[in-house]
Amino acid sequence: MGHTIANQLSNKTVYPILFIIGTCHLLNDTLQAVIPAMFPILEKSMGLTFTQLGFIAFSLNMVSSVMQPVIGMYADKQPRPYALPIGLASSMLGMAGLAFAPNFRLILFSVLFIGLGSAIFHPEGSRVAYLAAGPRRGLAQSIYQVGGNSGQALAPVITALVLVPLGQFGAVWFTLIAGIAVFLLIHIARWYTSQMHVFSAPKKRKTEGSLSKKTSNAIRNTLIVLVFLVFARTWYTSAISNFYAFYAIENYGLSIAKSQVYIFTFLIMGAVGTFLGGPFADRFGKRNVILLSFLAAAPLAIALPYAGPIISIILLGLLGVIIMSSFSVTVVYAQELVPGKIGMMSGLIVGLAFGMGAIGSVVLGSFIDWVGLTPTMITISLFPLLGILTFLLPNDQKVREWYTD
Repeated sequence: MGHTIANQLSNKTVYPILFIIGTCHLLNDTLQAVIPAMFPILEKSMGLTFTQLGFIAFSLNMVSSVMQPVIGMYADKQPRPYALPIGLASSMLGMAGLAFAPNFRLILFSVLFIGLGSAIFHPEGSRVAYLAAGPRRGLAQSIYQVGGNSGQALAPVITALVLVPLGQFGAVWFTLIAGIAVFLLIHIARWYTSQMHVFSAPKKRKTEGSLSKKTSNAIRNTLIVLVFLVFARTWYTSAISNFYAFYAIENYGLSIAKSQVYIFTFLIMGAVGTFLGGPFADRFGKRNVILLSFLAAAPLAIALPYAGPIISIILLGLLGVIIMSSFSVTVVYAQELVPGKIGMMSGLIVGLAFGMGAIGSVVLGSFIDWVGLTPTMITISLFPLLGILTFLLPNDQKVREWYTD
């Protein structure tokens, strides 16, 4: 009976759950977006140095990065549905601390709570999307991930509309956003709990331990290539998100406010690309979408440092759509590559993106100090060419064959 129900549910996409978890992802990542959005406020009100600001960003991303695969691995063995609202409660506590923190140390302490909340939310949220996906795993992961990318894109809006007029105390309003997310995630946790016995039903698939040594090695090598591709994509997007505004100011003579238009264009179109990638992967294959997202972006990325102020906005919009179309797809590919470790794989791929972004910000910032903005942008524009390594990934059919008789 349980196995029959599992088969029925696996063929049905639960859209209400997907839209709620996607909304929660938007709310969660909006909270994270408050932190870099607050940097100009903290720099003025507390006199923080750029090194201190960088350390705040590094701490947030690294806590989230390191903890995500660890929490995902633990949850694969012992799922904890109510970890979702608990994680957002941690972020809510951190956001309240951020609003009232009188010094750098307490700001850093508050940020750690937000990073921990994010680390708990992401792998479990991705698992909920996986369970609610039915046969449309690419679409389901896109709905989930587009919420997060949209939340990240709100940073310039948060700065202009909330933090500039209200200052550091304005962060207190985001505790309400966290509270809404906690409320929605309690509903998600109830649904998740009700499905646990269904999705633990046995499946007619090989387990990781029953695979041949040759197949196990192939899976390991594939995962290494996939991680490297995530590294290349994340460093490129980190360079644009963190430093292109400075490039626009230096080369186009723009104000700080006007330079944010370039970043917002890239981020919001990246959210569009994140959503489109999943359905395209369901139709045309995950490896094909990953390959296209890199190689189609490469000529645009190479042209960007030489473009004028108008053309560059168009290029950034196209780059956002194309290169971010593989974001959710790489998560699904990793989950199907190691199907028994859904939380760990999603935590690894998404957490890796956070961690690589943090490290990339430090390395690229140092490179800019060493050689300048324009040489750095020219160098980083070559990174999408590394997508040629996608040819080393097996196609979707080959991955399925590894786990079927």
